[in-house]
Amino acid sequence: MTLMIPDHYDPKLSVKDTEAAIRYIRETFQDEFGQQMGLQRMSAPMMVEQATGLNDNLNGVEKPVSFTMQALPGEQLEIVHSLAKWKRMALYRYGFKLHEGLYTNMNAIRKDEDLDNFHSIYVDQWDWEKIITKEERTEATLKATVRQIFKVIKHMEDEVWYKYPQAVHHLPQKIHFHTTQELEDRWPDKTPQEREALICQEDGAVFLMQIGGLLKSGQRHDGRAPDYDDWTLNGDLLFWYEPLHHVMELSSMGIRVDEAAMRRQLKAAHAEDRAHLPFHELLLAGKLPYTIGGGIGQSRLCMLLLGKAHVGEVQASVWPQATLDACQAAGIQIL
Repeated sequence: MTLMIPDHYDPKLSVKDTEAAIRYIRETFQDEFGQQMGLQRMSAPMMVEQATGLNDNLNGVEKPVSFTMQALPGEQLEIVHSLAKWKRMALYRYGFKLHEGLYTNMNAIRKDEDLDNFHSIYVDQWDWEKIITKEERTEATLKATVRQIFKVIKHMEDEVWYKYPQAVHHLPQKIHFHTTQELEDRWPDKTPQEREALICQEDGAVFLMQIGGLLKSGQRHDGRAPDYDDWTLNGDLLFWYEPLHHVMELSSMGIRVDEAAMRRQLKAAHAEDRAHLPFHELLLAGKLPYTIGGGIGQSRLCMLLLGKAHVGEVQASVWPQATLDACQAAGIQIL
């Protein structure tokens, strides 16, 4: 585990006041986000049947928490990694129309997560998905949606400043757009993480596009599952987080695969066997709507807006004792 300890850390808020601020941010943001994006709140599962192919495979190496239940002998259930595919299926099953969408509270366990100040095995985010036309599967649609989300986040900053002026962490005024290939061309000798740090220090807030496919060097900037985001029309929302002098990823999102992108990416990932799973069969048959969607970290947003040094200050999870001891010594109040 990599643990960053800031010098002379001041949490600004007590644990009780932090808890009140967390509740305020979560409740206010989801209402404003849903309203501005035209999304309806829906209930979502914490586990899915393995055989449906609905779970998120992330980078393909992380193993989901799995178990069996008495009422379904022989069926393997998995705690979700995310709801990337479930949401698209839900829009289809529930009869959502063009430009309608949903958001939901997504709670997951990623037991293989590498822990640090931003990462926990417990993942809580607002997952969202919206129906678009095939013609709207463009970079212009992606950028317009990112700007809309950034506007809601900036408005949330103003709301938090009004209630907790002593604690709010101020964000950049503008979001900048770059591609992973642009970063490799500019800094060919740097690692992907180093490139992200350099561009975020320069711009403050960045939407880094086109993640998952091979760059000109033959390397990938980062891994992405092949069966939800279109790797040419996706990206991560990144901030330069001054309290830790580090990049913070707040959101991963994108325009989802169509039939051609699904086939292309399954082949690139050597995962063509997934084409026979129920979700994939529906998509390849052209029965699922074209969509754009993503996730916004709930604890990450609270951490970002309140200037916290560790995600454990805004969510209750499990940490190694060495982490707890180091945080306590530095005045970092782990819940």
